Amino acid sequence: MNAKLRVAAISLALSVIAGLVLLLVRPARDPAQIRPLPLLIGAWMAFIAAAWVLRKVPLRSAVALILLGGIAVQLAALSAPPQNSNDLYRYIWDGRVQAAGVDPYAYVPAARQLTGLRDEFLFHPGAEYCVPQSYVASHPAAELAAGCTAINRPTVPTIYPPVAEAYFLGVHYLPGGAASSTPIQAVTALVAVLITVLLLFGLRRLGRDMRTAALWSWCPMVALEAGNSAHVDVVAAGLAAAAILLLATARTTRRTILGGILLGLAIATKLTPALTVPALLARGDEPKSPPRPPREGIRRRWSTVAAAASSAFIAVYVPHLLAVGSKVIGFLPGYLQQEDYTSGTRYGIIGLLVTGPLASAMAILILAAVALAVLQFGDPDRPWQGAVVMTAAALAVTTPRYQWYALLLVMLVAFDGRLEWLAFAAGAYYAAEPNMGRYTPPGRLVDAIAYGVPVLVVAGGWLARRELARRGIVLAVPLREREPRAVRVRSSAASQNFLTG
Repeated sequence: MNAKLRVAAISLALSVIAGLVLLLVRPARDPAQIRPLPLLIGAWMAFIAAAWVLRKVPLRSAVALILLGGIAVQLAALSAPPQNSNDLYRYIWDGRVQAAGVDPYAYVPAARQLTGLRDEFLFHPGAEYCVPQSYVASHPAAELAAGCTAINRPTVPTIYPPVAEAYFLGVHYLPGGAASSTPIQAVTALVAVLITVLLLFGLRRLGRDMRTAALWSWCPMVALEAGNSAHVDVVAAGLAAAAILLLATARTTRRTILGGILLGLAIATKLTPALTVPALLARGDEPKSPPRPPREGIRRRWSTVAAAASSAFIAVYVPHLLAVGSKVIGFLPGYLQQEDYTSGTRYGIIGLLVTGPLASAMAILILAAVALAVLQFGDPDRPWQGAVVMTAAALAVTTPRYQWYALLLVMLVAFDGRLEWLAFAAGAYYAAEPNMGRYTPPGRLVDAIAYGVPVLVVAGGWLARRELARRGIVLAVPLREREPRAVRVRSSAASQNFLTG
């Protein structure tokens, strides 16, 4: 297949992705009324096909396709109000509360003290979440006001960390930001596109194949969870990507400190980027690792990264801590209880063997073991590899039903290039949207299937790479368009890339 045919095939696949995303966010336009899961499967298949064909497209054309395709799928997602999540209404409310001079952790949305901030956009009789007068009367100490709202869990405090709250405040001041979902959807879609640009520059700086940025730019999850649902996880992923790029290329203490600060801010946006910490602090003591140059030791000392990250994290919490005290913890304890993590009955895969406190103990031990392995044997020059393993392990252990928790993994896979790890992101949609009529499995098996199958996919990829290495087959990685000859890379299972060759 020549380059023109490849570009045409990719353009067709991107059109399919955008069309299916449009049907997912505008179900009324689907004349066949197809369930969401088949549409998601179709979008993911078109995405994988496009990414595979992109491997041999000339670099200049590939970059244009990556950017234009990413913008196209974001526009498709942006064309409708949020469909699969209503979290952004809490974002809009938190921004409005802060603009009024009130700390976002001080009161719940249904609080009597905030009734003056209500409007018809977020509070109206036909809204989904209602606080009846009977509930208000039975909870006098909570000081609530009755009413219906688009904000989910209106009787509990916000769960979002301070950097996320600052982002919500910034969006509030945009035209229409306080009375429409479109501004925050548009800003989050723009952030997703900017992450694509960051990945393109970062991959080039790292000497890696820039084409793997398509794994973020074209991913149906990124379109749906950024342009449509506007999840703040996209912002956290962007900060984490910037931190990884800085720390992976740091040659001075100043850059190391800056990378650590960005890491702390990412964690203070959404806690999930904390999963990258073991990889970013990795010692790289693998016995077969080649000797490091003399200046390697000054590049990224773990103590410098840890101090900078923790300082940034603490600094953004201090103003809220001084204002509201312990309320700054928000809904996090309640969330863990509501999602059955505290009871130990939430773990889909582990739950097939044990439940209760023993399941929680097993989950903690597994994640601790993975973190220690990444910390001890992770490659400091390729921190995204260990971060992919750590993040995927957390998804497999905790089996969340909120698919946007996998956005961090999608960004890491774009750095890494091993396509099979995206199975966890695809599986997360099955956990969230398992309904296939009579073909839907029992509820207790859904999470195990959603995250167990990706474990098998990744294991199959590892075995395939190991077999290729045993046969002495090494994939070629095109680093630059101007370099005519392929560069040999290590033949280890961790370094080969299904998107190249």
